[in-house]
Amino acid sequence: MEDYENIDSSSKGDRVRHQSRAEKLTTALGDLLQNSPEIEAAALVSPDGLMVASALPSHMQEERVAAMSAAILSLGERTAQELGRGGLTQVFVEGEKGYVFLMSAGANAVLTALAGKRAKLGLIFYDMRQAAKEIASIF
Repeated sequence: MEDYENIDSSSKGDRVRHQSRAEKLTTALGDLLQNSPEIEAAALVSPDGLMVASALPSHMQEERVAAMSAAILSLGERTAQELGRGGLTQVFVEGEKGYVFLMSAGANAVLTALAGKRAKLGLIFYDMRQAAKEIASIF
């Protein structure tokens, strides 16, 4: 497994209740990675493209991931509205080497996750929805 920055998902319970909001968000990302091992990296980004919390490999630039995540979600929201598809629930990008998933986590956050080509998409979407609900309750 690669080295990750800003992640500590070692425990929950009493410890979570005494954590700051930033620590709770980082813990939620760590829990997502732990519960869904096919997710290789995850980040929580503000709608204006600022990093809130991340569990990214050290070679990925947080600022770039944040900016791209916010831009893709914003474009997806506009596209869905303009084409009469209603409110956006998620964005899914497939590349030759894997997937990028983006999902709103409440009104103030975008949950981004990366997975490899062999990932089970249904499980990832389910786990991300659960994490998005948890994050929305914190943020």
